[in-house]
Amino acid sequence: MKVVNLKQAILQAWKERWSDYQWAINIKRNFPKGATWDYLNLAEALMEQAMIGPSPNPLILSYLKYSISSQVSMKWSVRMPFDDFSRELCVKSLLEIMEMFIHRLSCHGKAEECISLCRALLAAVVWLLQGCAWYGERIREQGEGAGGEISLRACQERLEGLLLSTKNRALIYIARLEEQSLIFSSPLCSLASWSNVEQAVVRVSESLSGFTNQTLKGKLEECLSLVKSIPQMLAVQSDPPQHTNFPSVHAFIMLEGTMNLTGEIQPMVEQLMMIKRMQRIPAPLFVLEIWKACFTGLIESPEGTEELKWTAFTFLKIPQVLLRLKKYPQGEKDFMEDVNVAFEYLLKLTPLLDKADQRCNCDCLSLLLQECNKLGLLSESNTANLTAKRAEDREYAPRLKTAENANIQPNPGLILRAEPTVTNILKTVDADHSKSPEGLLGVLGHMLSGKSLDLLLAAAAATGKLKSFARKFIKLNEFPKHISGEGSKSASVRALLFDISFLMLCHVVQTYGSEVILSDPSPSGETPFFETWLQTCMPEEGKTLNPDHPCFRPEPGKVESLVALLNNSSEMKLVQMKWHEICLCTPAAVLEVLNAWENGVLSVESVQKITDNIKGKVCSMAICAVAWLVAHVRMLGLDEREKPQTMIRQLMTPLYGENMLQFYNERVLIMNSILEHMCADVFQQTGVALRPAMEGQEPMPYRGLLPPREPICGALSRQFRAALRKGWVDSRALHLFESLLQMGGVFWFTNNLVKELLKETRKEWATRAVELLYSIFCLDTQQITLTLLGHILPRLLTDPAHWHSLADPPGKALAKLAVWCALSSYSSHHKGQASARQRKRQREDIEDYNSLFPLDDTQPSKLMRLLSSHEDEPSVLSSPGDRSMSSSLSASQLHTVNMRDPLNRVLANLFLLISSILGAKTAGPHTQFVQSFMEECVECLEQGSRGSILQFMPFTMVSELVKLPGLAQPRVVLAITDLTLPLGRRVAAKAIATL
Repeated sequence: MKVVNLKQAILQAWKERWSDYQWAINIKRNFPKGATWDYLNLAEALMEQAMIGPSPNPLILSYLKYSISSQVSMKWSVRMPFDDFSRELCVKSLLEIMEMFIHRLSCHGKAEECISLCRALLAAVVWLLQGCAWYGERIREQGEGAGGEISLRACQERLEGLLLSTKNRALIYIARLEEQSLIFSSPLCSLASWSNVEQAVVRVSESLSGFTNQTLKGKLEECLSLVKSIPQMLAVQSDPPQHTNFPSVHAFIMLEGTMNLTGEIQPMVEQLMMIKRMQRIPAPLFVLEIWKACFTGLIESPEGTEELKWTAFTFLKIPQVLLRLKKYPQGEKDFMEDVNVAFEYLLKLTPLLDKADQRCNCDCLSLLLQECNKLGLLSESNTANLTAKRAEDREYAPRLKTAENANIQPNPGLILRAEPTVTNILKTVDADHSKSPEGLLGVLGHMLSGKSLDLLLAAAAATGKLKSFARKFIKLNEFPKHISGEGSKSASVRALLFDISFLMLCHVVQTYGSEVILSDPSPSGETPFFETWLQTCMPEEGKTLNPDHPCFRPEPGKVESLVALLNNSSEMKLVQMKWHEICLCTPAAVLEVLNAWENGVLSVESVQKITDNIKGKVCSMAICAVAWLVAHVRMLGLDEREKPQTMIRQLMTPLYGENMLQFYNERVLIMNSILEHMCADVFQQTGVALRPAMEGQEPMPYRGLLPPREPICGALSRQFRAALRKGWVDSRALHLFESLLQMGGVFWFTNNLVKELLKETRKEWATRAVELLYSIFCLDTQQITLTLLGHILPRLLTDPAHWHSLADPPGKALAKLAVWCALSSYSSHHKGQASARQRKRQREDIEDYNSLFPLDDTQPSKLMRLLSSHEDEPSVLSSPGDRSMSSSLSASQLHTVNMRDPLNRVLANLFLLISSILGAKTAGPHTQFVQSFMEECVECLEQGSRGSILQFMPFTMVSELVKLPGLAQPRVVLAITDLTLPLGRRVAAKAIATL
């Protein structure tokens, strides 16, 4: 029915003086059944007619009050289409009407009606603010005796009553977003824009200047604060945790320092910021935890290469990480002040600093302070103040004042000096040395002396220059391919350039992983020799080589020539030798020699002579020989390994003679280190020593961590329990977890650690377990998250036999862990930030995600079959194909997210499962788990984060979630719906309006 007919009905009622209940009876009788009074603008029509005269029409107002009392028309009546504030009797009547419904606003109608309520509330706020401004200006101009104070107080009270409700503010928040994307069609809503709100707030603020009634002024200021807080509703976070230790930060730093020194800085920074945001860690304590982990890693790192890596990580990489963190918003405080406070806290940990100083033989904190000052992380005054405090503390610190200790140069100082040296070496190697390559040998020889190579590599790794370093030495390794009429001297130089570059590259691969070399393709397009050899011939952890592979079988003629050369000559010749071909032929030559020895054709002495020739000039030949022998030994039984292992030991024993090429001792040291890493596993299996133990020789770090004859399940449980008791994960434990992950696989590893978490029945221990597990899972975040969300959680949630294990506190802890993993994995995955350590891991396809979670809704997924098999309500827990299209519609589909991606698919199906659980009639610990999961999603949500994991949640879930006590809050509804979408705003408005 048209509005004109409604006006005629109102006029008729006024003329005939209908009572309010007569009005209600007649209006219902004369209008069609099912008519929506709000749609017909009943409230607006009544107010328009009531306000025609100089004072309000009491009879028509009684009709409006009756409608509001009977809840016939509450939702649109909050609009105030009246702006003549000089007519105080009209304003007073409107404020009285508003008082009737202001404390019980709700809407149980359609989503469009709820959106209309949002718009109407925004219009009401504008009207009340304009009223406050009008009366405030009148008081300021005419004095407080002008009679406007009563009206001002009335406007203020209604505004306060409206805004004190979080629900109302949430609806206004939605209206503000709606206004940004829509132009209101109704002319009555033209006032309802957020810019009008802001203008009215300014007017009210100005009118308060000089106001003498401090009580009313204070209440008005509180109302203005509530208005200003509406745009920041989602920014409100709960209080930060009260504890000062954060195991997840500590463990993550330990993981990065131990296993990922070469990783890029930005992914590490974003992961740290994710942890900080998810756990709401205050910035000073966050920085403090990073430094604590660094010093712990320094103290417990094994001597040698690992110690240098930790030193480079602490003194070179972490300051750069903090510099990147400085660019992120940290709250009200300046990040430099946060860093200063963190160092103040660190100064109080005197035993930790003293232990680090003893280990490094220097004042570690002072060096760190200098580095932070150079990067602008600390001011000059704060640096001087902190340095002085530490110097005072060190006077009482125990020191190792031995003569031997005094001569040792501290590693931190060496690392800091090595960093600019790396840049100089890169420039030197990059220069053209084709005419006088001898000059380059001096630089390379200096790099081989002492621990120079490890220092330079650590510095290069920590500053992101290792890939460039490796690329330069691959280019150098290719240089000796070019032979042109050479004499013995130039032949020696060429052999040394090939050998030293080959040794360095092998050392880089074993220390930092093959990804350093293989991650970037060769710029020339042609694969260099070393890359080919590395991929096909070099033994690595987790890599199985076939000794009969064609790469070990070059042309027979070349192999025969090499065998004859090794067997007949007293030493290898150098002139015109093609070292790349020699290295490729060496494995086949060694096979011939080994067969001849096993068949009695060659004696032990002859074999010794051949192995002496192999290692006598260039160590790279010995490395190629041992690489094949290791692959060969792996295929043999324990009783067949004696002779191949004897050949390996012969190749490792250095020669001492007069005709050795330059830098032989230095090259042999690196060669032996490379061979030890290659052979450690095969010799450990037979219990035979690779070479006699030498005094002062350090064992290979992180080898043989697993106890013999102990089931890996027991080893995993024992190690996790030890870390849980201690409160942090150390480097040794991380390497052990890495080994167990490799041996057991992703599903076994994740499933057993989740079982350990579910054993924790004390809240504080369950929380600690989550923090530790989150960082342990960073060993392979992507695959572990897929397993956790795609396999383990669905099994726990769909099988009633497992529901008891999801009771709090372990169930709440598991929900927290699942959300943390999902957020971290989703964030890094869609930025392509998998670390080299994770990329090189051999993937195991637990199950094909396409069949587990089909792309469309036409075929029932395995997940939904699991659901329906454990539930008596097939209509609720049926396959997606049997449900209405809207029941699974989510924001991700409207944003056209790629659902072929396994992680997206797993998240979408997990939320479908959660939606089905909420729609079922059976409640229990699994329902409580769902509530905890969603609460944690809200807690960790970043304001305005379109594209978070919540975009995979079906819109229909929102109305089910608000039925749970812990989630029936306006802010929760705002947080879990995608308010950038019109549909998201309607869903949110409908859910909030019913609260």
